[in-house]
Amino acid sequence: MAKAVEIASEVGLLIYPGCQLSAIYGLTDLFRIASEWSPQDADPKRVIRVSHWQELETGMSCVWDSHPERPHHLGFAIAPPSIIMPAQMPPMPAAAAWMAEVHAQGATVCSICAGAFVLAETGLINGRRATTHWAFSDELAARYPEIELAAENLVIDDGDVVTAGGILAWTDLGLTLVEKLLGPSVMLSTARFLLVDPPRRSQGIYRMFIPKLDHGDAAILSVQHHLHANLAEAHDMADLAARAKLAERTFLRRFKKATGSRPTEYLQQMRMMRARDMLESTNHAVEQIAWTVGYSDVTAFRRVFQRVTDLTPASYRRRFGLNRASP
Repeated sequence: MAKAVEIASEVGLLIYPGCQLSAIYGLTDLFRIASEWSPQDADPKRVIRVSHWQELETGMSCVWDSHPERPHHLGFAIAPPSIIMPAQMPPMPAAAAWMAEVHAQGATVCSICAGAFVLAETGLINGRRATTHWAFSDELAARYPEIELAAENLVIDDGDVVTAGGILAWTDLGLTLVEKLLGPSVMLSTARFLLVDPPRRSQGIYRMFIPKLDHGDAAILSVQHHLHANLAEAHDMADLAARAKLAERTFLRRFKKATGSRPTEYLQQMRMMRARDMLESTNHAVEQIAWTVGYSDVTAFRRVFQRVTDLTPASYRRRFGLNRASP
């Protein structure tokens, strides 16, 4: 006799133009696997229902359903990543309207990576903390300035809104929802079966500093080139301003406008980027790396590195070093 099944919740996955289909099908499989790991002796057995939603000529419609015999009642709606860069993503009013509608009906709305741009169209995350892929955070902030962007976080659970950062953070979001719906034991069993880590909370270890060099301010660009070429040297602000042939206050204002950072922050990020590269590709001692990138105090270097990456230099090397050698 078949055991009764109880739907723990229905998760609706939004299929929009250019979305990452591997996330759609990966999440579908993840929730099915989690349902299989749900306690076998429970009666009724709790499972997660998954449905796929897409804009058709007749409007937003369900195009696939794991339990089609039951009426829909979405507990969660997820906008997956996009394989199109956000600058080329077209407006999606129908998708945004659908997410706003299901949210009004009680669903928790979620986004992953560039899916945050779809969610942002709803207005539901104005004034709320949200994350996206670190490479898209500046554009999201510029396009939707009312969002309180926290791109250092990989997953932000704000109750009725959950956002995830990286393009493969669908595993983190999926496991976060599994834990909510089926409990931590099922979540951990699912993660072990899939050979993935339990949900991560930070994308600091993956975030890269990408210097802005196409801003068109030649005076500031010349200073940037000087900093890149002389990373380990001490740099006096007055000297940098003189190199740009600008008054110091004007220099600071234009540098921040052009690069998005103060000169000291910019230099620190460049040094950490160089240090990460050396930890990944060489066996140099941490002390030598610190000296090479401009830190005479290795304790200060370790402290800054951990603040930027969420890992100590030794932990970073063990995780990402090509030679996997201890310092």
